[in-house]
Amino acid sequence: MNAIGRLRLVGVVLVVVASCNAWSQSSESPAASTATQNTSKAAVRKANRALSDKVLKALSKGGVDTTGINVLAKNGAVTLAGGVMDASQIEKAGSIAKGVSGVTSVKNALTIHEGGQ
Repeated sequence: MNAIGRLRLVGVVLVVVASCNAWSQSSESPAASTATQNTSKAAVRKANRALSDKVLKALSKGGVDTTGINVLAKNGAVTLAGGVMDASQIEKAGSIAKGVSGVTSVKNALTIHEGGQ
């Protein structure tokens, strides 16, 4: 009887340990989780680049010389940086950028670029 009791005890302990191990594991492996995050990060970067290109094209179509302008987009927030030849281009660029679909805010950091420098 003593041996049978010990075997039962060992069996119960094994069942408890196995169930604790199974309960603590997540359904997704760490590698799969990292792959999902990388895919979503890549998708965000791609969307940001697409929005930057879209704003740059709108500026060009709107008559703004985009030669010295950098457009940075992050989750709909757009920053216009660089220099333009005419002060009127600064305000015009900001207005055009605000009108592009997908743009939630515009930070206009454009400056007047002096010719010949």
